[in-house]
Amino acid sequence: MDKVKIGIIGTGSISNVHIQGYKKLPNVEIVAACDINEERVKAAAEKYDIPNVFTDYNEMLNSVELDGVSVCTWNNAHAPASIAALKAGVNVLCEKPMAMNAEEAEEMLKVAEESGKLLMIGFVKRFEEKTAAVKRFIERGELGEVYYGKIGYTRRRGNPGGWFSNKELSGGGPLIDLGVHVIDQVRYVMGKPKAVSAYGATFDKIASRTDIDPTGEYVAADHSKSGEFINNVEDSAIGVIKFDNGATIFIETSWVQHVKEGQTYLELYGSHAGISLEPKLQIAGDKDEFMVNWEPVFTPNDGFGIIFDRETAHFVECIQKGIPCRCPAEDGLEVMKILDAIYKSAETGKEIDIK
Repeated sequence: MDKVKIGIIGTGSISNVHIQGYKKLPNVEIVAACDINEERVKAAAEKYDIPNVFTDYNEMLNSVELDGVSVCTWNNAHAPASIAALKAGVNVLCEKPMAMNAEEAEEMLKVAEESGKLLMIGFVKRFEEKTAAVKRFIERGELGEVYYGKIGYTRRRGNPGGWFSNKELSGGGPLIDLGVHVIDQVRYVMGKPKAVSAYGATFDKIASRTDIDPTGEYVAADHSKSGEFINNVEDSAIGVIKFDNGATIFIETSWVQHVKEGQTYLELYGSHAGISLEPKLQIAGDKDEFMVNWEPVFTPNDGFGIIFDRETAHFVECIQKGIPCRCPAEDGLEVMKILDAIYKSAETGKEIDIK
């Protein structure tokens, strides 16, 4: 195969790290970009020297020869754009969450299997060196039997606005946007056990806090400059997930919450030791009849752009060499089932079984 020909579907904020990642690869050529906002896609094409511009991804797929696409759209377009690309014989790297719900994700997986093309989900935390280190410790039995964990992704004032806060476009708020990262991360390091049930609650008590200075928080590309936007999603969410390996995981996530400081964390507790990922990788256990704490002596190179570089490079390598994908669609479907269950539990007040 000569250069891998890539197209970009959706040229909002997250597309920049995809494009920049591809641009660093000598065996890749970005040949087309598409966005429903013509002004935005033309600006991206000019900035990154992309020769073909479209406002309809079906037209792009029918007009340009492509080996792969990155789907970087609003969540409600993840399924239709990915399905269209797969049916056109094009490999897909779809941003997280995989879809709006598990039903859409199941259809995406079905089409991928029928087409024989790759459907990779953008679980970028799998490309962190510190995530790989935790996974290695667990696989080697350092923690013993992992039975409990706490994961979280919280912000004090971080509602991005725009499409993110419009449920019809996003599917939900911080749970589906941020929680998806840590849910997948904890499944990945534990060896991808299957979730069997979930209980959850969502809260809408504070709203967007547009009167408070955002201090550089992430803002959607289509966020209203006036600060006025549709906000019909949760401020925060919590949940308890039970897995078939016996582990129980507590999750909390928020865009808007009166926390002292927003944070991302993962803590796991096993029969031999416990491990925490933030602010640095630390292990707590016993040795020679003493309680001891220890830290691996390494500095993870896990910058925001760097992990996306690794993700796009892996996608291209999967296309060119046919290596096993680190983030297959099957895993995306399992995460969507968990998200659906937590949201349904929040609505019904009941624990939801996951099949």
